[in-house]
Amino acid sequence: MKKLAFAALVLVLAFPAFAQTPEPPAKPKSSIKDRLFFGGGVGASFGTVDYVEIAPMLGFRVVPRVDLGLQPFYRWTSSSSGSTNDYGARVFARVRIVSSFFGEADYQYTSYEYPIYGGGTTRSTHNAFLAGAGYTVSLGHSAGLYFSALYDFTYQGNDPYRPYDSPVQLQVGVAVGF
Repeated sequence: MKKLAFAALVLVLAFPAFAQTPEPPAKPKSSIKDRLFFGGGVGASFGTVDYVEIAPMLGFRVVPRVDLGLQPFYRWTSSSSGSTNDYGARVFARVRIVSSFFGEADYQYTSYEYPIYGGGTTRSTHNAFLAGAGYTVSLGHSAGLYFSALYDFTYQGNDPYRPYDSPVQLQVGVAVGF
C-alpha cells in the first residue's frame, strides 16, 4: 500500500510537469539590415521628345505590413524647344492591405525647368501629395517588382507650366532586400 501511495504521489506531483506545453522559441529580432531594402526605377523615351530618368530608392520596413522610403530622382528632357533638367525626391509610405496589394501615400518635391518665350529656360518647384494603390510581384525571397497608380491631389490642370500633364502617375520599379 505504501508503494501504491508513493507512486500516486509521484504521479500527482509529476503530472503538472508533463501537462505543461513548452514555450515556443522566441522569434529572433530582425536587424536593421534585414529591414532595409533598395531599388528604384529608370525610364527613357526617344522620339519627338526624348527623356531619360533615374530614380534610386531606399526603404525601411517599419513593421511587417508598413514600409517607409525615400526616392530621389533626376530627369533629362530634350525637345525641339531645348533641353531641361528636373530633379527632386519623394517620401512614401506603403501599407500592405491583402497579400501583394498595397496602399501608398507620397509627398513629392520637384524642381523643374521649362522653356520660356524668346529662348532659354527658367526653373520652378512643385510640391505634390499623392495617394493610390499598387501591386507587388515576388521575384524570389527578398526581391520584388512593384506597380502603382497614384493620384496627385495638388494637380492644377490650368497651370501651363506644371511639371506633369496628368494628375495620375503610374510607377514601375524593383525593390531588393539587403
